[in-house]
Amino acid sequence: MSQIEPPAEEVLAGGGVNHVVRVGSTVRRPTGPWTRTVHALLDHLRAAGFTAAPRAHGFDAQGREILDFLPGQVSGYPLPAPVRSDATLLAMAALLREYHDATVGFTPPVAAHWYWAAQAPAEVICHGDVAPYNCVFRDGRPVAFIDFDTAHPGPRIHDVAYAAYRFVPLTAPDNPDFTLPLDEQARRLRLFADAYRLGAADRAVLAHTARDRLEQLVRHLHHQAAQGSAAFAEHLAAGHDTRYRTDAAHLARHAALFTAALS
Repeated sequence: MSQIEPPAEEVLAGGGVNHVVRVGSTVRRPTGPWTRTVHALLDHLRAAGFTAAPRAHGFDAQGREILDFLPGQVSGYPLPAPVRSDATLLAMAALLREYHDATVGFTPPVAAHWYWAAQAPAEVICHGDVAPYNCVFRDGRPVAFIDFDTAHPGPRIHDVAYAAYRFVPLTAPDNPDFTLPLDEQARRLRLFADAYRLGAADRAVLAHTARDRLEQLVRHLHHQAAQGSAAFAEHLAAGHDTRYRTDAAHLARHAALFTAALS
């Protein structure tokens, strides 16, 4: 009797932490204590009519989670020109607002577990890592978010500030990934906030929140590396923590300018 060959697996590029593969029309990813909570969130999004996220389909024989494969491109650094455009920036802000609004009313399952601890006020379910490597693009436009492992209840501004850091971007002049002159950063930040329809109170704290998020990220990198994570150790070896500290200092140095641009 001939043996049935296992389905072919294609390794997918992404944020550089998890080993992710494509199997036909699905994606298989490692799981964590938060995975069932994230699946409940994805089910809620679909029921709410938000289609710019994968559906969850349980787990495979190896214990990996099964998600929809969403066709398109996931952008790494350096970013291609279409991803750096004003049109993409506006579309990203609108998509993030749509996602946040769709999470309102989500009731986490009993004994819910989140990768990041819940933050007050829990206005929405933050994605936690809105960046080009966690977005699917088609023709340079964002059409979906992926990798919801870091989702957690929190204020909108936590996601908005980090997304602005990544997409405006709010980076120091020597950042090799993507940076712009200061006046362009301020202009694009205003575009992003307006497209998201960000409130006045959040505009007043956006720059400081982005700085805090980067400082949190540096602490997380070091903690995970100390716990034995090879992926995070590689990030440290590549100098990611130094880059984030430099960008955090840039945000602190120019916070007044960015806040004025948002006023």
